[in-house]
Amino acid sequence: MNRLSGFVRTRRKLVFGIWIALLVVSVPFASQQTKHLSGGGFEVPGSGSDKVDKEIARFKGLSTEPLGIVLQAKGDGDLDAAIGRVQQAAAGIDHVELTPQDVEQAKQIAAQAKPTASDGTVIVFPLTVTGTRDEVLKAAVDLRDNIKVGEVTDGVQPFVVGQQALWAGMQKLQQEDLAKAESTGFPAILIVLLAVFGSVLAALLPVGLGVAAVIITGAAVFFLSLVLTMSVFVTNVASLLGIGVAVDYSLFVLSRYREELHAGKSEAQALDVAMRTSGATVVFSGITVIVSLAGLFLINSTVMRSLAIGAITVVAIAIVGAVTLLPALIAMLGRRADERGKIVTSIARQYRRVRPEKPKPAGAPTFWERWSNAVMKRSALSAALAAAVLLALAIPALSLAFGNGALKQFPQDNETRVGVTLASQQVKPGESAPTLIVANFKGPVSDPANQAALESYITGLKATAGVADVREPVTSDDGKAALITVVSATDPEADSTLNLIERLRAEGGRASGIDKLAVVEVGGPSAQTRDFTHQISGGMWKIFVFVLICSYLVLLVVLRSVLLPLKAVLMNLLTVGAAYGVLVMVFQYGWFDGITGYNSLGYVNAITPPLLLAIVFGLSMDYEVFLLSRIKERYHATGDNRQAVAEGLQGSAKVISSAAIIMVVVFAVFALTGVPQIKEIGLGLSVAIALDATLVRLVLVPATMELMGDANWWLPKALDRVLPNMDFESDTAHDEDRAAAAVV
Repeated sequence: MNRLSGFVRTRRKLVFGIWIALLVVSVPFASQQTKHLSGGGFEVPGSGSDKVDKEIARFKGLSTEPLGIVLQAKGDGDLDAAIGRVQQAAAGIDHVELTPQDVEQAKQIAAQAKPTASDGTVIVFPLTVTGTRDEVLKAAVDLRDNIKVGEVTDGVQPFVVGQQALWAGMQKLQQEDLAKAESTGFPAILIVLLAVFGSVLAALLPVGLGVAAVIITGAAVFFLSLVLTMSVFVTNVASLLGIGVAVDYSLFVLSRYREELHAGKSEAQALDVAMRTSGATVVFSGITVIVSLAGLFLINSTVMRSLAIGAITVVAIAIVGAVTLLPALIAMLGRRADERGKIVTSIARQYRRVRPEKPKPAGAPTFWERWSNAVMKRSALSAALAAAVLLALAIPALSLAFGNGALKQFPQDNETRVGVTLASQQVKPGESAPTLIVANFKGPVSDPANQAALESYITGLKATAGVADVREPVTSDDGKAALITVVSATDPEADSTLNLIERLRAEGGRASGIDKLAVVEVGGPSAQTRDFTHQISGGMWKIFVFVLICSYLVLLVVLRSVLLPLKAVLMNLLTVGAAYGVLVMVFQYGWFDGITGYNSLGYVNAITPPLLLAIVFGLSMDYEVFLLSRIKERYHATGDNRQAVAEGLQGSAKVISSAAIIMVVVFAVFALTGVPQIKEIGLGLSVAIALDATLVRLVLVPATMELMGDANWWLPKALDRVLPNMDFESDTAHDEDRAAAAVV
């Protein structure tokens, strides 16, 4: 870090120029980052839905991703002209077509349609669709643009419906929400940083790093989406995490730099000390966040892995920026990074006139000294109360229900959801994403016994509760498999439809005897939803074990203690449990819908719990390493556990509190903006970081360390000989010769 600091400091213009060039190159690609994102990635290898997806290739020319057009005309709207515009728009798009037969059918539907007082005249007609899921998604995106969804032309408003049309609408909605969140978030962060630093220039440095991290990550997501399946949620998750960690990391380094300047060091010395202490902490903590996020790869899910890749990318960029771009900017500003600007100075002067500052008696304890002494004086009571609050918040997490879906993510008045609602009034709700059943026979489907069993099975399907329609079976090209399309009576994401999937799978064709002649697999979008939620809920334990072991080993190396890491892991579990509990109360129970304006889904999105677990465990390491490294430094200097805890807390509490406030502000902006999936992540992280930085770091840590006494630092001699001595926040280069050599 000394060598890196010296290089960046002496070549600051070169480093700054490289970053500017990288940003300029990234901007055009970042603006297109949603272009190739996918609504897919929810496939579960080996599941029934996955097997059906693979079997579809045996039915050439058959599309399993239907798209339809909804036209709503009020008053004198010309439906025939609107149908012509749709035909013209579809003609220039691959994989979709409005054939002459489709046009004739649409005009017949329009001629027979009857207007209603509330909706006017509404017609729904299908498109001819070919191609894979992602190809249909791209076609839906282009079709939405070409027919100008959301606009009224000649008295007619068009909509595109179908499962991939939902994800196409989600792309657009995510893009709009991201712009709102960033335009709100960055000014809010700047205000908090002004309050922390009292300097406009100092406040702009972390914000600049956050902007750089988000833009470059956006460009990276664009290129990654060209070769990998990247979820539509990746942009918001990467932006949310990128802004938070970039500002957080730069706050640590900048605060230490200012602290060293106040201690009398030169600008070069202060920057070197900041880099080899807080800079090293940032690198180590950032790598720990990346390792925690890598735990998401333990679930064999494309969508989870794409979110992990996006999050890992933005954290890596934030780390590099914090130890290259930030110190280059600090070196360019010098002492101006610590000086108050004219505006802030003027405001401070006016404030002192209104409320003159009372002189403090010599030796009077600071706020944090009083706080730490009060907590440790009543350590057992403090620990019990803090733990009780966290446990109480965590209780609802015991009833955590996983769910997944796209339709309920949209606001009620969003054009995508309006189109689906209008379509469901004209055709069966399950038409947009029917259930697909493949019966794989040992011999030809045309065999009399096989044919009889198939017909009996279809008769049973038609009589099944919740089934609205069963289409005629389609035989595969090799003649040995039959595809049955089942249209549910309710929408594909409804609980009743998901329960229908379970019943069809459990019955398995036994009543008709087809199970003795063929292997029956139930798939389609609803089945995939059910398989995905089961995969996540069943695989959570892997991520828990991974992050617990990694967190313990990391802290064991850093703190050189057996018990402190164990205590830290247990506290992190309490924090995550409390965050899960709040999510259940808000999004599953809907207790606060009237206050928050949320529409609870009745479940927590399956993506949220594992992502929240990995991010919280990673981010908590920032505060853990920063705080306990300071305490460890003071313990080695004094040999007194209570004094070390008090002084370590006093030296780090302000920075931890400031960093936590910024994190909470960033995450809260996303909790108030966007679809429920992003709101869940934003709220869960806000709650987790707020609890971690207050009840855990400022109460539980000092209280339990006081109770444990010198046992905090117990380390068997065998481990003492093996473990490296990783000391981040204490500066060992105190002598003038070494400092002078570093400056040179």
